[in-house]
Amino acid sequence: MECMKKMGEITHHRIKTNGIWMHVAEKGEGPVVLLLHGFPEFWFSWRHQITYLTNHGYRVLVPDLRGYGNSDAPPSPSSYTIFHIVADLIGVLDHFNQQQVFVVGHDWGAHAAWHLGLFRPDRVKGIVALSVVFSARSPDISPIQSLTKSFGDSFYMTQFQESGRAERAFAKYDCLTLMKKFLLINHGDVLVAPPGMEIIDHLQIPSSLPPWITEDELQVYADKFQETGFTGGLNYYRAIDLNWELQAPWQGAKIRVPSKLIVGDKDIGYESWKKAYVHGDVMKGLIPGVEVVIMEGHHFIQLEKHQEVSDHILSFLNKLA
Repeated sequence: MECMKKMGEITHHRIKTNGIWMHVAEKGEGPVVLLLHGFPEFWFSWRHQITYLTNHGYRVLVPDLRGYGNSDAPPSPSSYTIFHIVADLIGVLDHFNQQQVFVVGHDWGAHAAWHLGLFRPDRVKGIVALSVVFSARSPDISPIQSLTKSFGDSFYMTQFQESGRAERAFAKYDCLTLMKKFLLINHGDVLVAPPGMEIIDHLQIPSSLPPWITEDELQVYADKFQETGFTGGLNYYRAIDLNWELQAPWQGAKIRVPSKLIVGDKDIGYESWKKAYVHGDVMKGLIPGVEVVIMEGHHFIQLEKHQEVSDHILSFLNKLA
């Protein structure tokens, strides 16, 4: 497809790491930047940043995280803890003989970036996280219990907990429609369906595509998820409470790696809770010195505002490099 050709020549690797086979796209020469995607995406979501960063003297490594794209997808949700994800990434760095790299993540990729910096700060030069904050761990209540208490049983993460439920709901639609429902979310409300409705049925498709994505690009996502299905990606949500249990020893631990957070002002849940957290003392206490950028935009900010986001990433990397 034309959108693939625009990136120029990409080298694709299939490597063994942490007991799975992982696909990694690579391009460029220079200091290494690890680009980590979220749900429901794969390496292709970084197409704008791949071109931009490699044109400005950086080398990018862009994996399909476990469960996605051409990487292995273990069936059990217990294989998707943050410890598995971070271990996968350490294996990628070891494979490419990189002792320390910059890490840029969006959505679940941001969650992985934060925890790579938390668990292995010796391997991280700096973090840029898009759309997802590093959250304080409650010592008393698990995240899914807390979120369900706040938003009810129709909250999307709550619906995603039951194995097979979301997959059955998704199966009513073709993959292109599913991609439009997710990637084109254009409201900042918390994702809660009306009682008795599945969240995928509640999500609307805009009458026309926004200027930042094409039908061809959406089809690339659709074709990949037609191959893989969605269970791998959904298993990240199903491991949320297990992560909470396993991370008890890191209660209150700080991220001391230089960090930057970029959030859209119309991101999911920004007004209802994220805004207060981002500008409050708790997050700043957990990530001393974190830079915060709030820009106009929605959740998939690296696509919608790709030039502005790329400029912010580059300025942060250049400052540290």
